[in-house]
Amino acid sequence: MKPAPLSGQPRQSSYDVVIVGGAIIGSSIAWFLSNNADFDGSVLVVERDPLYQNCSTAHTNSCMRQQFSNRLNVQISQFGADFVRNFQHYMGDDPEVPELFVNHFGYMYLADNDAFAATLRSSQVIQADLGAGTKIMTPAEIKADYPFYNTDGIICGSHNLIDEGYFDGGTMFDWFRRKARQQGIEYCTNTVADIVSQDDQIASVTLESGEEISCGVVVNAAGPSGPLVAAMAGLELPVEPRKRFTFVFDCGEDLGMDLPLTIDPSGIHVRSDGGAFMAGCTPDPDPAVDVADFTMDRNIFEERVWPALANRIPAFERIKVQTQWAGHYAHNTVDHNVVVGPHHEVDNFMFANGFSGHGLQQSPAIGRGVSELIAYGQYRSLDLTPLGYQRIVDNEPFAETAII
Repeated sequence: MKPAPLSGQPRQSSYDVVIVGGAIIGSSIAWFLSNNADFDGSVLVVERDPLYQNCSTAHTNSCMRQQFSNRLNVQISQFGADFVRNFQHYMGDDPEVPELFVNHFGYMYLADNDAFAATLRSSQVIQADLGAGTKIMTPAEIKADYPFYNTDGIICGSHNLIDEGYFDGGTMFDWFRRKARQQGIEYCTNTVADIVSQDDQIASVTLESGEEISCGVVVNAAGPSGPLVAAMAGLELPVEPRKRFTFVFDCGEDLGMDLPLTIDPSGIHVRSDGGAFMAGCTPDPDPAVDVADFTMDRNIFEERVWPALANRIPAFERIKVQTQWAGHYAHNTVDHNVVVGPHHEVDNFMFANGFSGHGLQQSPAIGRGVSELIAYGQYRSLDLTPLGYQRIVDNEPFAETAII
């Protein structure tokens, strides 16, 4: 089937599903629905920016890890890793679909205090029980495997070389959209301006161009703008945009091997990025920002990032920044984890929001899960109920200690 050309006006006045936001999460949900033989409904994806210039997906570092402290988060990422590894098969063994590049150099969490070391050790037990290859390393073992580290003050490290590192998330996103459209999903370049409720159900969405579209289900996949979409329906969502800074730099000295994605006790993280390196950090303080604010802090690299990098890896005394950017986390202020599934009172309003930096690697499992809720009324593959909206209502955070 040839996809319809992108348009600002929908082809119909009614759809079974309207997905608000067409970046990685919205497109994953759309593709899984299009690929489900038991679902034959109509789907409209409304995306305001056809170039995706300012979405979180466009600013991602494309990382993947299994090192979480909660079993469900590990399982979500394990499916993501399997999906990436077998991407061509999931895409129907289409010979035009490329294999996805993956670099499994792993994450290296470094602990400089007993409390965090204990957290790494307890998390490793959970990860190992689920089949992850995480191992706890002494400073001497770290130094033996990776001589470039300064391990002074380090108590232990937690490292995993299986299904951890970074991957070509841009290509995955591209093919989610391509295949979804080829398989009948309609994408519309427009903005949802209002959501109309009737008898505790969503009845329709109104587009900025004036069309009122009746619908059976609305899915909020609007990233950092998710709270604005929820508010249109009179609902609350404890998510806000938070800035995250990324720096790509050259080093004057060859480390001799790939640098794992290293989470330093300072809060700075850094990894190999092809022939260069990529580092990231969180502002301090870390306030909510406007969804259109991508202003860089021009001092943070010199004042915070470079000193931490040079301390942990002395070769980074001589580095040169190639490029830098600010992106947004859709930060869940309750517990830094995704809110997925229906509202507890308006059950045809679905959330897929608040990934707090985990969206790309979690997109396959979340797309599959939301599509199952829509098609069957329940999860069939992996029960994501603990990540539902009810925990927000009950103020019962989903505990996860491995937050970057």
